[in-house]
Amino acid sequence: MSDFNDPNQTGPQPAARNNRMSVPDIAARLAIGRQAVYEMLEQGILPGIRLGRRWIITRHAYETWEKTCGMNAPALEPVGHSDFTSAPDRGRSMVCQ
Repeated sequence: MSDFNDPNQTGPQPAARNNRMSVPDIAARLAIGRQAVYEMLEQGILPGIRLGRRWIITRHAYETWEKTCGMNAPALEPVGHSDFTSAPDRGRSMVCQ
């Protein structure tokens, strides 16, 4: 049996799990389907890291993306995609208008 208070325990602690967001959480916040969230992750529109079949989305990265509508404030480019400069509405038209 696992005890979250055991300092010798390996694996994610409760605080670490609270720092991540699930695909259903994001889908609910954006009022879109889970498949749309997966497509946004695959296209690099949403910040996330693929680990095998799972997506890891940190709460901080998602909330930063949400506040800026996926745009970096200084350059006004979508996060992680400088090739979107020629099409500034691509990637945010789905949820940020």
